[in-house]
Amino acid sequence: MTQTWHDVGHTAGLSGLYLKAASKRKISGDTLPTTGLRCSLSVDERNLAAYRKLCLFSNDGRLPPTYPHVMAFTLQLQLLTDKAFPFPLLGLVHLSNRIRVLRPLGGVSRLRFAVSVDNLQPHEKGATFDLRTDAEDGLGLLWSESSRMLCRGMKLEGEPPVAQAPAELEMSELTRWYADSDIGRHYARVCGDYNPIHLSAATAKLFGFPQAIAHGMWSKAVALAHLRGHLPRSGYEVAVDFHKPVRLPSEVILDGSKEAPSGQFRLSGHGGLVHMSGTWRPVD
Repeated sequence: MTQTWHDVGHTAGLSGLYLKAASKRKISGDTLPTTGLRCSLSVDERNLAAYRKLCLFSNDGRLPPTYPHVMAFTLQLQLLTDKAFPFPLLGLVHLSNRIRVLRPLGGVSRLRFAVSVDNLQPHEKGATFDLRTDAEDGLGLLWSESSRMLCRGMKLEGEPPVAQAPAELEMSELTRWYADSDIGRHYARVCGDYNPIHLSAATAKLFGFPQAIAHGMWSKAVALAHLRGHLPRSGYEVAVDFHKPVRLPSEVILDGSKEAPSGQFRLSGHGGLVHMSGTWRPVD
């Protein structure tokens, strides 16, 4: 697929994007757009401070590895609500997320983001695609992200690809924390992700959830804040698969393998319910 780019001077307003998202309820096609969006965005220091507090990152002079995702969120939303994008945004399921920190994220004030979609694949429950985000500074590519998204009800020919799970390493409990009932609203205010399934039990029930559920990227961020001592300053990748959602409120437990160039971690609830599993490893 040949990728073309549309450069925008600024991102669109969130309220208008959510109105567009609410107005599209049906699948309108079976091919992904080949045009991505690019935009230069500055770090908002007040927002960054609020994000660090919310996700338990210390201020060590570097951006948290998940923070460029927050910076790019509105641009991602702009692409996913464009008329060329065939799937309704509401109802998409975030299956997995991979972030690569290629160089240290210190001293960053402005980044140029590029957002695109590709890799449409059949899935037993519909179809998946990858939402890709790259961030560059003056020296080139600094950070990248790929989120695997599921569109239920989409029919594609072919068999779903089979993923090979890595052999599980020995893990022990690293920490545990309590996810309050209002954490979804706090995350939405800081990060702009106002998906109704995260905001309250009443809005979550409209989409089939008995309680509000935590944002997957909040769970990943807090896990990485606790894994900071396991990760190098740069040159690494952290990939997670999202399993059972974290219902709010609830206590969650983070297990991890020993500190090493590569390792595994798992976020669970009581009774062995697995919410998220992940790996970290060096990248070339």
